[in-house]
Order: sequence, then C-alpha cells, then structure tokens
Amino acid sequence: MKITKVDAFPIRIAPPLRDVNRQVDTLRDYGEYVMATDSWTSLYPKNFETCLVRVETDEGHVGWGESFSPVSSCATARIVEDLCRTVVLGHDPHDVGYLWYRSYSAMRERGHGSGFYVDAMSGVDQAIWDLLGHHHGLPVHKMIGGCYNKKIRVYAGIGGDDPAKMAATAAKLADLKYTAIKMHIRGENKQLIDIVSSVRSAIGDDIDIMVDVHTTKDVSAAITLGRAFEDYGVQWLEAPVAAEDADGHAKVAQALDMQVASGEWLRTTYEWKQWLEKGSVDCAMPDIGRTGISEGMRISQLCDVFNIPVSPHVGAGFILAVAAGIQVSAASPRFQILEHMHAYEKTKAVFATKYPKLVDGHFEVSDAPGLGVMVDEKRVKSLLIE
Repeated sequence: MKITKVDAFPIRIAPPLRDVNRQVDTLRDYGEYVMATDSWTSLYPKNFETCLVRVETDEGHVGWGESFSPVSSCATARIVEDLCRTVVLGHDPHDVGYLWYRSYSAMRERGHGSGFYVDAMSGVDQAIWDLLGHHHGLPVHKMIGGCYNKKIRVYAGIGGDDPAKMAATAAKLADLKYTAIKMHIRGENKQLIDIVSSVRSAIGDDIDIMVDVHTTKDVSAAITLGRAFEDYGVQWLEAPVAAEDADGHAKVAQALDMQVASGEWLRTTYEWKQWLEKGSVDCAMPDIGRTGISEGMRISQLCDVFNIPVSPHVGAGFILAVAAGIQVSAASPRFQILEHMHAYEKTKAVFATKYPKLVDGHFEVSDAPGLGVMVDEKRVKSLLIE
C-alpha cells in the first residue's frame, strides 16, 4: 500500500454569532482579520478558518486531518501541497513516524522547525493515522498506546470583559453540566480579578475555573494576579507572560501554588524539552492541530517523564483537530482536561456527517475507526476559500 494523493483544502466558515461580551472599540480591522489595539495579542479571524488535508492510497484508503490554521490557511495549504506531499508520496502509510521525521528533517536545517511548516505536517500526519485506522478498523488511540482514559473531560471556553455578562454565560454553561470553565480575558489586574470574582459567585465552588491572559503580563504582574486568583480557587493561570519567555514562565510557576499552564505554540519535543527542564509549566498544553498525532504523543510521553499533566489546546480548531486531541488524550496517562468551544461545536463540524459528541461535559472515547469523523468531501469543497 502506497500513498498516491495528498490534497489540502483551505476553508472558511462564518460564525453563527459574534462575541457580544467583547468591546469592539479595542479592535482594529485588517480585512479578514482583527487585532487588539490595547495589547500585543494575536491576529484573529472574523470568520472561522482552517486547512483540511486528505490523504489517499493506491488501494483506495482515505484519511483526513487538520492543519491548524486560524489565519492564512491558504499558506498552510500551499506548504502541504508543495512540500509535505513531495516527501510522503509513494511511501507506505504504516511508516507514519518515519514520514513525520523525514518531513521535519527536510526543513530543519533551514530554520523551519516550527510555525506554518510544522502545522502543515500536522494535518498530513493526522490524515495518515486516520487512514490507517480505517484500513485496520481501529480507533487511532488503539494504535498509539491504548486507552488510558475512557472519558475525556473538557472545559468550556468563554471570553469578554464585562463581569456580569461573563458570569451569566458561565452560569449557563454550568447548567449544561460543564464541570470546568476557562476565561479568555485581558486587561488590568483589578479588572480581571473583578471578572473572576463575578464568575465564581455565579457558578459556585464546585466548578473549576481556568484563566488565560494570552501572554499579556510581565512576570511581576502575573505573579500578583495569580496570587489574587488563588483566593478564588482558580485551577490555572494560562500563558501569563511572553510566548518566548520560558524563564519568565518558570518564575511565575515557582511563585504560585496554582498551576501555570502554557505551550500551545510549542510544536515539537525539541521545543518542549527546555520548557520542561526549566519548570516553565505545571500543565502542558500542546495543540494536536499543530503537533500532529505522532509528535503529540512524543510530547505526551516526554511530559510523563517530567511528571507533568497534559491538557491539549484546541482553541480555534475544527472538528478534526478536536478529534485528534481526543485520541491523544485517550492515549495519554497524564491527561488532565481538553479544551472545548461550546458555542461553535456544530459550526466547526459542519462538513462532517459523523463526529464525537459531547455528553455532560466530556467526550466518550469510542471504537469508531480512525479519528471517528466521517467527512463529506462535497461539503468541504463548498467551503473552499476562493
């Protein structure tokens, strides 16, 4: 059996609703994207965007994956078809680990050991694992180590800057049986503490709270904020300081009793190694849409060596990235919790006829083959970016 086709599909979908909790006067318009004017945070899409990858063999076996691409998914697609396709065509898909390493080695000397290139590799890797699962009639987790976790607990993500609106949204999610809620918030420390206080009052003490401040603090401010959050029983402070600052993360982690969770931007074990050695995180957050399944499992195993729990990031990922995260979570002995965006669950699965469904705040790990997602290719093509 040989790989004969690798195709990329950059897609875009309009969200069903806009974030009514966020003030729009702090955002600058960049056409298809927006960016905050009051902090050094990421460029965000107005619409949902990603890059899907389809792999096929000479025997007609097909697999799908997702190269996480919240912006410029066409760039990712070009890399898939210009570079990744070149490396994997003609190979046995069972050599999936070799193909990840061969692809990575093809560009590492040129300094492309992360970013768009590894994102592109990720979608191909997921698609190959999905293909193998369908070929053998096995779920991916059975092929990458077995099922350590039969239920994948998730937290629901919410964002905004109005304490009352955030509290109301959190209360609704608690009523839907979510047992954990993560807030995406930024601003002055007092403002963030007010939001957390309001949310805690609304949902009580039995629901876990996590807070992501999106790298907007310096070390001192992050420590001060984290200590205040500890009074409200916050589970973790996520991405407290700059994404490049492993030493700063370590200082914050050492100063706080609560977890410091981070690392969605770290795509390989080579990047994760120094963060774990420095003690920069108490909870690792690899994004399987960026790492792929092969390297995602290597990261999980490395975290196990350092006795660090793993909580895969999903963020703006669509259903294939979610499904890949479920498979790695199921096969990870130190899995803690998985990210989930409740408001957009159905929208981001619009091209799938079958996919994992949430039940009372968790995903049940099934024996469906591959990633457990059935993709409607005609629907995918209807969503292509022109």
